[in-house]
Amino acid sequence: MGLGPPAGAADRAGARDRAPALAARRPGDLQPGRRLRPRGGAVSGLADIAKIARERRHTLLFLARLRRVPPVFLDTEIDMTRVLEHRETGRRYSIVTYVLYAAGRALAKHPEANAAIEGGLSPKVARYAPVNGKLTLDRTLNGHRVVLSGLVKDLDRIDLDAVQDRVEALRDGDPHTLPDFAGARLLHRLPAAVGWAAYELAARALDKRPDTTGTFSVTSLGHRPVDGFHSLGGTTVTLGVGRILDRPVVRDGAVAVAPVMRLNLSFDHRVIDGAEAADLLADVKDGLENF
Repeated sequence: MGLGPPAGAADRAGARDRAPALAARRPGDLQPGRRLRPRGGAVSGLADIAKIARERRHTLLFLARLRRVPPVFLDTEIDMTRVLEHRETGRRYSIVTYVLYAAGRALAKHPEANAAIEGGLSPKVARYAPVNGKLTLDRTLNGHRVVLSGLVKDLDRIDLDAVQDRVEALRDGDPHTLPDFAGARLLHRLPAAVGWAAYELAARALDKRPDTTGTFSVTSLGHRPVDGFHSLGGTTVTLGVGRILDRPVVRDGAVAVAPVMRLNLSFDHRVIDGAEAADLLADVKDGLENF
C-alpha cells in the first residue's frame, strides 16, 4: 500500500477527501483527544467541535505534500460502447478495471510519464520500468469513512482478470487487516510528529515509489452523478473517472446516441509537458474505445 491515501461496489473507487491546510501543516493538530468546547458556553447553530480523527491523518500528510505540485489538467470524452459490450459477455468487470488496464498499456508507451520527481533546488527524476497503478478506495476504518489506496502492479503485462482480481481484493478486503493498508494504519498509531517525519522520509525515496505510491493513479466518482473531476494522486499522472451517460455523438456524419464517459487527467508539469500528457490521454482513450 502506498503511504498516500489511497469502493464499496465495483465502480466505487473513492475520491480524495479535502482537509484544512492549517491542520495539515501542524502535526499537533492531528492528535485525537477530547471534544473541544467553545469559549463562552454554547453557540447557537454549533453542533460540535472535535479534533480530527486519527483515521484521517494519512490524508492530511498526503495533502500537505501536494502543495509542492504544479498541476495541469486535461479532459476528454470516451465512447464506452465497446467496453460495455465486453462487460456483458462474461465476467462483469469494474469500469475502473478497464481504465487501469488501458492506462497501464498506454503508460508503457510513454516512459517519460511513468516517472516521479523529488527535490527542490536540485530535483531528480526517476523513470520506472514497472507500470504500477494506485487505486483510491472509499472505505470505512474504525467507524470513519476515509480514503485508502492500494496498488495494482505490472499493468503493462497482466490481463483483465488479474486486474479485476486485484480491484476486488482491495475493494472487499477488511481495511483493518489488509496488508495494503498497513502503512496508513501505522501512521494512525504513531505519535503525530513521529508519523509526520516517517511519512516524509518514505515519500522522498524515489527508488521505492513504484511499491509505495505507484507510478500513476486512478480515482473514480462514477458511481455518483459526477460527470468529471480532477484529482492529484501524488503521482506524475492521475486519471479521474466520471459517470457514463448516454450522449449524442457523431458517427459517419450522423448523430447517434452512445454511452460516454468523461476522463480527466492531471499531470505534474515538472515531469512532463502538455503535449506528452495529451498523447498519453489520447492513447488511453483509444485503448478504451477500441477495447
